Amino acid sequence: MAKKQPENMTFEENLKELEAVVTQLEQGELSLDEALRQFERGVALSRESEQKLKAAEQKVQMLLGDGQTLAPFASEPDA
Repeated sequence: MAKKQPENMTFEENLKELEAVVTQLEQGELSLDEALRQFERGVALSRESEQKLKAAEQKVQMLLGDGQTLAPFASEPDA
């Protein structure tokens, strides 16, 4: 079964697979060719994750409007 393209995966799926790729590379048991393929996959996953984070940040900024920040919920005064 072919692996999904990073752009077709959720952020969480990307991170989970990226962690697996890093673990495989750290173990040092892959052939050079397989290590290069895994490294390439890791770079693609990392770049796509970064894009997803940037898109989420832009959406939050749009929702907040210019210069606004999120304020903590105010607790209700005691009666």
